Amino acid sequence: MNILVIGELNADLILRNYSAFPSLGREVLVEDATLTLGSASAICAVGLARLGEQVRFLGKVGNDHWADLCLNWLAARGVDAGPVIRDATTQTGITVSITSARDRALVTYPGAMAALRAEEIDLRALTGCDHLHVSSFFLQPGLRPGLKRLLECARRQGLTVSLDPGFDPLENWGKDLIDCLTEVDVFLPNEVELEAISGHAEVGAALQSLANGRTLTVAKLGAAGCAVLKGGEVMRVPGFRVNPIDTTGAGDSFNAGFLHAWFKKTALEEALLFANACAALSTLSPGGIGGQPTESQAQELLMKGACR
Repeated sequence: MNILVIGELNADLILRNYSAFPSLGREVLVEDATLTLGSASAICAVGLARLGEQVRFLGKVGNDHWADLCLNWLAARGVDAGPVIRDATTQTGITVSITSARDRALVTYPGAMAALRAEEIDLRALTGCDHLHVSSFFLQPGLRPGLKRLLECARRQGLTVSLDPGFDPLENWGKDLIDCLTEVDVFLPNEVELEAISGHAEVGAALQSLANGRTLTVAKLGAAGCAVLKGGEVMRVPGFRVNPIDTTGAGDSFNAGFLHAWFKKTALEEALLFANACAALSTLSPGGIGGQPTESQAQELLMKGACR
C-alpha cells in the first residue's frame, strides 16, 4: 500500500520518570532524557513503514538543525520525505514530553507545524497513493481551513482517508472537525478527544453520536484497549499487559497498526487487537519510534495473548 501522510513534523525532547511533576518556581529531576523524532503524523508514518508499507511524508519545517534531524530520522526509517517543504522564514517546532509509566504531559512550540497551508500542498503528491492519513487537526491552524477540500480531492482520486484529531490546546474543539468526517473513512481519537469532540463522556454514547454512515470511529482507550461500533453495538477490545517505559506516541503506533491491518481487510476485531499490540510494544522504549514493532513482532505478542 502506498500511503501519503500529511501533518506536523518536529523533534521530541523526552524527559522520563520525574521525581515529582514540575510546578512554577521549582526544579525537579528526571531519570533520562532523549531527543528523537516527534509529532503524531511522523510517528505514525514511521510506524507504517516499520510494518512494511510504502510511505511518503508531506509537512513543513524550517531551514535549521532540528529540520535536518527530523528529515534524517524519517529517511533512516524508510519514509520518503521528498515532499516536505522547507521554509527559512519559520523555525522547526519541538515538543517537550514529561513522562512516566502512567502518562505524560506535553509542552509544544508549534513553529513550522502551524504554518503549513492546504493551498501550498502540491496535489501531485497524491499521485500513486492509495491512502491519505492526517494527524493533529488542532495543532495545524494553517492546514485546518482547507483540510476538508484536500480530503475531498484525495477521495476523488480514489484514496481512502484517515484522520487523528489530536488534542486541542485551546480546548475549543471546533465543529469544523465534524464537518471533515464526511470525507473520512477511519477516525482515530483517544478517549479524551472523543469526549470533547462528541460532548458525551460515555464511550458508547460518544461513538453513537459521531456515527454518520460512512466513518469508522476507533476510540483509543490507552491501557484499556479500544472500542468501536459494530452493528450498532459497542465492541471493546482489551489492551495487552506490558510494563511501559514511555507512552509517547503509543496512540500513533496504534494508528499505524490498525491502518496496516485495515488495508489488508482484516476482520475488525483482529485489526483492533493488532493495533493494540503495536501500541503496547511501542511503550517499551523511550520516544515514539524506538519501540515500534515489525509485523512479526506484533504477531508474536498476539500469539502470547496477554490481554488485560
